[in-house]
Amino acid sequence: MKLKNSSITFLSSLLIIFLPSLISSQTCQKTCGTLPIKYPFGTGPGCGDPRFQPYVTCTDQKLTLSTHTGCYTITSIDYNSQVIYISDPTMSTCSCTQPSKGFGLDWNAPFSFHDNTVFALLDCSTTSSPIYRGGDDGSNSTFPMCDSQGGSICSLLYSCEAISRLSLPISTCCVYTPVDLGPSFEMDLQKLHCTSYSALYGFNGQESNPELWKYGIALKYKFNFNNDYPSLCATCEKSNGVCGFNSNSYKSFTCNCLDGLNRTTDCFYGTWSYSPKILPWGTEILSLFWFTMLAII
Repeated sequence: MKLKNSSITFLSSLLIIFLPSLISSQTCQKTCGTLPIKYPFGTGPGCGDPRFQPYVTCTDQKLTLSTHTGCYTITSIDYNSQVIYISDPTMSTCSCTQPSKGFGLDWNAPFSFHDNTVFALLDCSTTSSPIYRGGDDGSNSTFPMCDSQGGSICSLLYSCEAISRLSLPISTCCVYTPVDLGPSFEMDLQKLHCTSYSALYGFNGQESNPELWKYGIALKYKFNFNNDYPSLCATCEKSNGVCGFNSNSYKSFTCNCLDGLNRTTDCFYGTWSYSPKILPWGTEILSLFWFTMLAII
């Protein structure tokens, strides 16, 4: 009897030690830091949509967007409107001005600029910058190839203490709105002969107070050509799974489940992908535990 009790105690201890890992072995996580992660984004290889995985990554619990111009922190995601908001540490705001090389999207990245995003190019050379051209009447006057309604934004930005101390003329500011950086989605400040830029995606109800504007860049994304939410992914999420893909050349859909295994449809009835096991490994251990218990008793 003492032997049986000792064996039961030992096996119970093992279950207590290993049970947490059995419950929390899901490879694709549902959060990155404080941000909830949903399709089409993912927290690691094989998670989310393969088109987004090279650009949006979760490292050290920080979600970032990577382009050829740098890495940018994703501050929030509006899943209903399909918009991500990012911040550029080299961007100028009302409280800080600094030199920058600019911002650009990779031409094949699954993102586009949101219509609310406003770029203001700061301290641009009125004599050498390609954003200026000669007057139509043949005079030497210059006219910025920018939004004609952006003058108020430039005036308010240049009134900020961080920028006003530079004593820059308003003519050196150029506003792009709505955003149109051409087919390459490139804003190279060195080529444009501008020192820095500011970006905002909202006025926060304070159009006349640049200190309270929403600084950052808003980017839109689509699920696919028709922008339809994939039915396989919706089914997977209803079973508490996370949508992902196989790392093979076909990038076929998988549903990553709580036990850490990938299934072809959902976590209730789907078959396992690339696994010879009949049952999840966590279930096997639990089953072995109970069979052992019965044999002892």
